[in-house]
Amino acid sequence: MTIDDTIGVGLAAFGMSGRVFHAPLLKANRHFRIQRVLERSKDEARKHLPGILISRSFEELLANESVQLVVINTPDSSHYALAKQGLEAGKHVVVEKPFTRTVAEAEELIALSRRVGRVLTVFQNRRWDGDFLTVQKILRDGLLGRLVDYEAHWDRYRNFIQQGSWKERADSGTGLLQNLGPHLIDQALVLFGMPEAVTAHLRVVRTGGAVSDWYHIRLHYPNVGVVLSSSYLARDPSPRFVLHGTLGSFVKHGIDPQEQALAGGGTPGSRGWGTEPESAWGLLTAEGTPEKRKVETLPGNYTAFYDNLYDCIAHNGEIAVRPEEAADVIRIIEAATKSDAEKRTVCLSRA
Repeated sequence: MTIDDTIGVGLAAFGMSGRVFHAPLLKANRHFRIQRVLERSKDEARKHLPGILISRSFEELLANESVQLVVINTPDSSHYALAKQGLEAGKHVVVEKPFTRTVAEAEELIALSRRVGRVLTVFQNRRWDGDFLTVQKILRDGLLGRLVDYEAHWDRYRNFIQQGSWKERADSGTGLLQNLGPHLIDQALVLFGMPEAVTAHLRVVRTGGAVSDWYHIRLHYPNVGVVLSSSYLARDPSPRFVLHGTLGSFVKHGIDPQEQALAGGGTPGSRGWGTEPESAWGLLTAEGTPEKRKVETLPGNYTAFYDNLYDCIAHNGEIAVRPEEAADVIRIIEAATKSDAEKRTVCLSRA
């Protein structure tokens, strides 16, 4: 494909993901231009993107030659089929998390992207959360010594069932593990690679719930204990990160502020973007220091995702979120689901 000044983009939906994340990030990047949005009956996109062209079918969106990249930000169950259609139509493809519902589907899409010579990636934006970037720096700098335990929690308080939402239906194949789990799992894989085994527990904790809305996962590594968990019934949430090492500990509360800023109409990359107030910084307790000290949170930077994607498409750069890594996230989710169903630890094999 010949790339000129901008890459034309088609959004496959304009729900929360399209409105809050993709549209603002793409608008803020001079290398991309949103050409079309798929809305089968509504015109919500025009309220946020004046003059945008609306497609009433995915086929219509794909048929437009000005669309070179499609963003599959639709319900989980449609990711595989729509991503496949997009690749077969010669488009580059971004898929919202979770990548697919099965590892087999993910591997088929990866093979197809190679055959057609198009970029395939997954929107793992939480790699650029400020708190996660800070955790990575603390580990790189050796402030905790040899890491012994790593915990990542993402709790919410949502004590009701959202009526009419596909995410609440038992036949949707989703739940909190598929909703928030991909972020925590991806971050763990970035830090530690694939584990040897997975032990997981899933529960339905909300009254009248039909999908799992609580999970606790242990990833087994030779030298570090890794625990990932989320709950929809945590009025007082657990710390976002808890790390213990031979020289000290680091504890961080709160969630990266970029989503809230995007939802409020903030401009990605503007002055002060992704920064946290000092009151939200994590606490480090390390050997040789008399008391806990605050560690400034590095600025979060979701804009890096599309900066990298442009470099990959236009200049043959290396993609930041490789689809093989996204497939490994699904591999962990499959193992966690099997572990809970069979009440045992599931060993992983990459045969």
